[in-house]
Amino acid sequence: MDNFEVVLLLSPDLSNPAIIKEEENFEQNIGNLEGKLISNEDWGLKDLNFNINNHKKAFYKFYQIEADGKKIQDIKKILTQNEKVLRYLFIKVEKHQILPTKMIDEEK
Repeated sequence: MDNFEVVLLLSPDLSNPAIIKEEENFEQNIGNLEGKLISNEDWGLKDLNFNINNHKKAFYKFYQIEADGKKIQDIKKILTQNEKVLRYLFIKVEKHQILPTKMIDEEK
């Protein structure tokens, strides 16, 4: 199992229940592919540096997961097909950083 840190950018048009549903779908997809969710953070609605699909903002979600590196491609394929996910980024790390992240610290 490899360690990954993931950032999802969700459409700003989503309501709170829709955001929760997308989070649950992502977590379920991780579990279905024999991965493990370590922790997550909600970074909130933030401005984008450039428009994505005519959106100037996005909801940022941060996850720390353990998964087989070969199965990450399957997760990426699912995310690519989801119109509510504007962008995603998977980064393989040696060990997960201690939470809260700097993004949360900056808000205080």
